[in-house]
Amino acid sequence: MKTAKTKNLILCGLFTALIVVGAFIRIPIPVVPFTLQLLFTMLAGLLLGGKWGAASVCIYIVLGLVGLPVFAEGGGLAYVLKPSFGYIIGFAIASYVTGRIANKTANPGYKRLLAANFIGLGIVYLCGMVYYYLMSNFYLGSPIGLWPLFLYCFILAVPGDIVLCILGAILGKRLIPIMNRM
Repeated sequence: MKTAKTKNLILCGLFTALIVVGAFIRIPIPVVPFTLQLLFTMLAGLLLGGKWGAASVCIYIVLGLVGLPVFAEGGGLAYVLKPSFGYIIGFAIASYVTGRIANKTANPGYKRLLAANFIGLGIVYLCGMVYYYLMSNFYLGSPIGLWPLFLYCFILAVPGDIVLCILGAILGKRLIPIMNRM
């Protein structure tokens, strides 16, 4: 029991570090930068399970909110006021859901892994777009309409994230059996 907990804590820390690294591997696009955070948050859920995957993302969020510049555009408590912070909230929820769906079986197939990743992607975009809309329209005073929100916060970013979902399923299929043997 103690060995399993130690292993989970180490893997949780590892994925927290991978998410931080993923934030700095970015391709600039308007509004929300494209990073590898989504890939690592999905893999955290797939490989560690919902609880530990979400824990690694939550640790990442706490590190950023206490002031470490681990987010794609810095860090600090004021980051909560950025319209893109909703995507980060979505990462935590999606990692939990992705892990719960994928780990219902000991060795999930590609179909289950892809479904889990796409549901997680939907959660990230739902949280991100709702938060962006609310922050822009009610806090920042720079209203954004639904079409520009959909264009900049979904259409421009989703093609790359679909590729990351597929890559995450491929990596998950190969790494889950290894994780199960550990």
